[in-house]
Amino acid sequence: MSSHGSDLLRNTENPRILVIALRRLGDVLLTTPLVRSLKRGVPGARVDMLVFRGTEGILAGNPDIDAVMTVAMRPTAKETRDLIRGLWRRYDLAVSTQTGDRPTFLAFIAGRRCAGLVPAQGGGGWWKRRALNLRVMADSDSHRVVELLGLTRALGVPPIPELVPPAAAIEAAPPSARYAVLHANPLYRFRRWTDEGWRALARALAERGLRVFATGGPDPEECAYLDRVWNGLDPPVERLDGKLDWPQLAALIRGAAVYVGPDTSMTHLAAATGCPTIGLYGPASPHVIGPWPIGGLDRAWARAGTIQRRGNVWVVQNPLPCLPCERLGCDGHYESRSQCLDELLARQVLAAVDQALAAVRTGGTPERVSLA
Repeated sequence: MSSHGSDLLRNTENPRILVIALRRLGDVLLTTPLVRSLKRGVPGARVDMLVFRGTEGILAGNPDIDAVMTVAMRPTAKETRDLIRGLWRRYDLAVSTQTGDRPTFLAFIAGRRCAGLVPAQGGGGWWKRRALNLRVMADSDSHRVVELLGLTRALGVPPIPELVPPAAAIEAAPPSARYAVLHANPLYRFRRWTDEGWRALARALAERGLRVFATGGPDPEECAYLDRVWNGLDPPVERLDGKLDWPQLAALIRGAAVYVGPDTSMTHLAAATGCPTIGLYGPASPHVIGPWPIGGLDRAWARAGTIQRRGNVWVVQNPLPCLPCERLGCDGHYESRSQCLDELLARQVLAAVDQALAAVRTGGTPERVSLA
């Protein structure tokens, strides 16, 4: 450990560490390299996590995490009081992975010592700089994983740039035939590709001799959308929406010849499994939150491009002059259209798919990248 970072755990045998990640599923998954670094870099450490209720499934079976606690996204006053009472000075070190008020406050409450990200100077974080024993400036120009691994360096812990996907105690064998996995529905409408694009892609994959599985969540509204996309397709895709938990999804995707999905948590999961992964990006740039390939990034994702490859991941964009706008679609809200995705052609996505399939056939694998 560095001298300053080691001060936080001085004379502490088998320290208890809490990592706070109050974000959505994909963001929680991107926190796992930090957790792995702490678990392996701090002798005898017990590492727990605090996450939003409903996101804990992405951490299932993670060997680096001893316990996962959850909190409601909008807790009642009683729930907040109970949480504070339960966390009060329970940990030797609490780490906030965000600059927000709530995670910083909870780190201060939970840890005898605490570390975390703080806003840039002038960002309104004066009290956070006083509350935290170790402060790391947030870096909005770096990939999220790189930003989080800055915390490990500040603590004097060697960074390990490995995402850890969920795992079941016993994994079922994947299908014996070569197959592809398609995940059509992101959390928000403005990140969706076109229905016809997905249908054309599924037909093309079947023509390439691949069995095609379609994943999705159990929400009735999402199922209705997937009915619209997939019903009546010839040859039909095999629907798995709502049927698999996170470890089962990870196992399915790990065995696929290729995965294709939009800017969503499932695409981050696919990249983490090592599967050849195609991510379809629209208004948001992959530069900060793009899929993290096995072994890490040898160079940052460009903010815009046509087809970019990093390791086992391909990012596909339709580089209109306005891309990336970093807005909520063309109309500026979650249910907005996005012209860049509406005009993304199936043949461009297929070009990336064929690159991925060719890489698998030739045994192309990414080299592990050191971030030390």
